[in-house]
Amino acid sequence: MSQQLLQYLLSGLSTGAIYSLIGIGFAIIYNSTGIINFAQGEFFMLGGMMTYYFLSVAKLSLPVAILLAILLTTVVGVLFERLAIRPLRNASPLILVIITIGASILIRGIAMLIWGKDTHALPMFSGSKPIVIGGATLLPQHLWIFGITLFIIIVNRFFFYHTVNGKAMRACSHNRRAASLVGIDVKRMVLFAFAISSAMGSVAGIISAPLTMTSYDVGIMLGLKGFCAAIIGGMSSGIATVFGGLLLGVLEAFGAGLISSGYKDAIAFIILLLILFIRPHGLFKKAETERV
Repeated sequence: MSQQLLQYLLSGLSTGAIYSLIGIGFAIIYNSTGIINFAQGEFFMLGGMMTYYFLSVAKLSLPVAILLAILLTTVVGVLFERLAIRPLRNASPLILVIITIGASILIRGIAMLIWGKDTHALPMFSGSKPIVIGGATLLPQHLWIFGITLFIIIVNRFFFYHTVNGKAMRACSHNRRAASLVGIDVKRMVLFAFAISSAMGSVAGIISAPLTMTSYDVGIMLGLKGFCAAIIGGMSSGIATVFGGLLLGVLEAFGAGLISSGYKDAIAFIILLLILFIRPHGLFKKAETERV
């Protein structure tokens, strides 16, 4: 029984790491613009699908395919901000949220026309021989997920706390008008936010595709799960959202294993509703102040 519980824990942590990356992307854009970008899940989808395309059709090597997929997904995020968000920056938050939903539907539809409705899988980064830990099995790809997620979190924190642009983005998240008065280009910071969040979303889609596979509609549910992680973390792009994603992933894994896999998706939304009712600012107090 202990081995089984350990298996659930490891699987949950792996899934939760993906939710954390998506959730941080939500938080970065929210703190920069004040809107919820419901197209964030499509960046996740584009990362996996573009990598598959460059591997299977263009016949490129895996590292080159990954780099191109991240680059092009980042371009999509930048174009989304320039063409859809910036022209309507004075619109109400509700209208901007509706625009992100429309963009999500558009991107998903274009992806379906280009790649079809089939489900695709990426090759494992370093083989598929299981690793045994305490009686539980772990694939090498899980270690890639843990390592890349940890690396992104460290780089993310270094950028926001030790670089000029990162500090400028933090200033915009606290008070955009005051940041503008001291000479910070707020428009540029918002553009950076979309570029960073789209790149992070694509990385999450790429590292998870060898395990969960990818398709044109894979971003819908993953985007909502990432949103749940961000809500649990109080819309913080710091460690709070990381814990939120890990907590969500672990609870999902234990719920699916001990109760029923049919309740896996329902668990995330039950947790979301409870958080919104009980602690609308998130489970962690720091989430209310530690933004971007």
